[in-house]
Amino acid sequence: MSSDLLQPITHKLDSLEIKQTARILHVSIAKQRMRGFQNGRLWREFVVSTGKKPPSCVENSFGTPTGLHRIAEKHGGSSKLGAVLRSRIDSGELYWELPEEEQEKNLVTTRILWLEGLEPGHNQGGDRDTYNRYVYIHGTNHEDRIGEPASGGCVLLRNREMIELFDFAEIGDLVLIEL
Repeated sequence: MSSDLLQPITHKLDSLEIKQTARILHVSIAKQRMRGFQNGRLWREFVVSTGKKPPSCVENSFGTPTGLHRIAEKHGGSSKLGAVLRSRIDSGELYWELPEEEQEKNLVTTRILWLEGLEPGHNQGGDRDTYNRYVYIHGTNHEDRIGEPASGGCVLLRNREMIELFDFAEIGDLVLIEL
């Protein structure tokens, strides 16, 4: 079964002549799901939230970018559950301790996996650059919205699951985001 699930990923890798990594994440925007694979086998499936706006790789579109990416950086590895990360740095705040008006925002919490597009002209370079758009996989203070489009373009997970994913994933792992 895992090989069937991996088929869209292996097809994309072959078309771009990119070697498969031991760990791969596959995000389905339509299903609001992310599957993690290790050595060709399904490791875990997560319910996620992607962008409220239509999927897009264009800067300032606030849509989740599609295509093949890699994890470029990891941030927040020693942060507490619910920690607020500002500019990828632990602020020392926990989201539930913030004023109500601050909690209304979609905050970056717990951990960050910063994505870099691997498809020149699609999600890499110019005004279509995932990395320069600061698109992350990260925790959220609005866990009740997980499973429906709710972000400004990032992929959101529940905070405990974000820690689990962060511990599983490595810099350089591939991430395919599809409609």
